[in-house]
Amino acid sequence: MPEATRIAVVGAESTGKTALAQALADHLSATSGLTVTWVPEVLREWCVHHGRTPRVDEQLHIAREQHARIERAAERHAVVVCDTTALMTSVYSRLIFGDDSLEAPAIAWHRAIRLTLLTALDLPWVADGTMRDGPHVREPVDREVRRLLATHALPWALVQGSGAQRLQSALAAVRPCLPCLPCLPGGAGPAVRG
Repeated sequence: MPEATRIAVVGAESTGKTALAQALADHLSATSGLTVTWVPEVLREWCVHHGRTPRVDEQLHIAREQHARIERAAERHAVVVCDTTALMTSVYSRLIFGDDSLEAPAIAWHRAIRLTLLTALDLPWVADGTMRDGPHVREPVDREVRRLLATHALPWALVQGSGAQRLQSALAAVRPCLPCLPCLPGGAGPAVRG
């Protein structure tokens, strides 16, 4: 089996990452003729299981597990849509705990990602129990993600709009990575940076 195409969906909280990752994987599975899966966010599962957000000493385990699940999925599928990567764990570790020790491994792992879709801050913030810090953290998180993507020359595209429009924006960005996709209406889509 050829190397899997890994597509990451990253961004600040309450920007529709999970909904987009699921919708994108479903659409690619239905239209590409390839085996496609999506890898859910480990942090969400962890918070539900423990009833709290992680401490600084628990961040590395979460980052490693996110990466391991992506790699296991890539062994069995042609396309893996990742509902976040260790990159986001690194971002939150830096912003919340002042800990940048996860940056190097997160970047190294993220290099396997063919394209990163950064979700824009154009959706309203919605509370989600223990998972969300508040709307005030969205802009700093977005800035930090953009800094890492640019600094490390990781290919990425900004995904905007809501509902079907957001999915179409993502599909337009992904199209060059998957030539087997049917042509999409509406032009070339968001510019890939990096």
